[in-house]
Amino acid sequence: MNTKYIWLLVILIGFSACNEIDDVLENQNIDTTVEVLPNLNAGSADFSNYVSLGNSLTAGFTDNALFIAGQENSFPNILSSRFSMLGGGDFYQPLMNDNIGGFLFGGSPTANGSFGPRLYFYSDQDEDDDFDSGPYPLGVVPHLNDFTPKTPTTELFAPSIGSQNNMGVPGAKAAHLLYDGYGNMANLGVSANPYFIRMASSSTATVLGDAMAQSPSFFSLWIGNNDVLGYALSGGDGTNPITPSAGAPGVGFDQTYGALITTLTSGGAKGIVANIPYVTTIPHFTTVPYNPIPLDAATAGALNQGYAAYNGGLQQALAALNGTGLFTAEEVAKRTIIFSEGEGNALVIIDENLTDLGAINPAFSGIPQFRQATEDDLFVLPLASLIPQGYGTQIQLADKWVLTPEEQDEIKIATDAFNATIEATAASAGLAFVDANSFMQQLHTGGYSDGNFTLTSSLVTGGAFSLDGVHPTARGYALLANLFMKAIDATYGSNFEASGNLVDIGNYPTNYSPLLQ
Repeated sequence: MNTKYIWLLVILIGFSACNEIDDVLENQNIDTTVEVLPNLNAGSADFSNYVSLGNSLTAGFTDNALFIAGQENSFPNILSSRFSMLGGGDFYQPLMNDNIGGFLFGGSPTANGSFGPRLYFYSDQDEDDDFDSGPYPLGVVPHLNDFTPKTPTTELFAPSIGSQNNMGVPGAKAAHLLYDGYGNMANLGVSANPYFIRMASSSTATVLGDAMAQSPSFFSLWIGNNDVLGYALSGGDGTNPITPSAGAPGVGFDQTYGALITTLTSGGAKGIVANIPYVTTIPHFTTVPYNPIPLDAATAGALNQGYAAYNGGLQQALAALNGTGLFTAEEVAKRTIIFSEGEGNALVIIDENLTDLGAINPAFSGIPQFRQATEDDLFVLPLASLIPQGYGTQIQLADKWVLTPEEQDEIKIATDAFNATIEATAASAGLAFVDANSFMQQLHTGGYSDGNFTLTSSLVTGGAFSLDGVHPTARGYALLANLFMKAIDATYGSNFEASGNLVDIGNYPTNYSPLLQ
């Protein structure tokens, strides 16, 4: 060793001998306090046998499909990993056979995409026109970049795998958890659910019955979303009506929910429930703007010429009905269709809430209920890729594509009523409660922070919602798991948060690779 370095080493050793490490840190104004966290404890909860019930949000549905990676990152599975630190047992899920998602029905996949494959995102989608067609938003496609649809490998007609700890059934409404034909193969296509067929213990089993057969010591229940969401996803066209509040168990929401909680707690189990978010907070209804159409002068002129007879008919009806109070100049202005050169042209919709002029006077029966959209209208996400094909201009948008303000009010009224029932029932039973509605509103209005990450409700870029605009990403599910644990701490005296045992949401992805098959 060079002599000068030997002497430097001697000096450093001498310095260290004269200065304890604490003295050095103190001299440098470095805080040497070490936070000692308490040991994890369960409080009054018993996590030895955890069973989760619910719909797609419980199952781990994401990117419009159920697949292995998504299921492994379901919020109940994340919770079970923490419960296992407090004596929780194994947590079994009805895993699909692949990471493609969806079913084979006797060797054949479904043609309408209702059961997979999952959606994928490509940032270079503008480079190929093939992305500009189909019922998907631009850049979100149901296949890989060779444009060959991927075929699911999960055969529904294979033998059932039996009941599982995760009893989340995509598509389930509250009443479905009580329905004894929901897992009957003979009812497929009518009233049975293929996801429950796979896990039902028998053809007459119920979701609730199979859950109770496991004698849960702790449960989670997040149900009711589909009781309003089904109506919203269909644009409020009436094909999937909102569940009524009143009615016997299995019919009305209130008594159905009460029966679920009464049964789940009948053996002394403790649990946690969550309420229903407003649909106006999720990107499936907030991504497509009401005025997305750019037009050149020639196209705008041609469209205006095409709507000239319609606009003229409105004026004729006003002249005939003016003063009757049945048809006003204000409504004529609302219904008049005008396009202009440039950005920001509004979509044309069919609005059943407008005056039916033919019902007033048969002479005006040929005047349809058209109007251009306003910022108060919400459009379903699949419309995004159809707009370049003339939807909203030459092709007026039917009810299934849009939620009008009147339909949004119906949904909000029902959601508020259901949420009041959920919260009151949970409080009466002494259960932990997660206000998922407030959480989703925070995601929508400014974002929700957890650790080093802030998630928002923006599609693709927000990190919270997957490509279908309805279901969370893995990171979103991890954030939900933390909310559930905080609520469990508050109700049962456990200390997941205080002991540092919430999950790091940064360990969970926001997007699954297309190569994951």
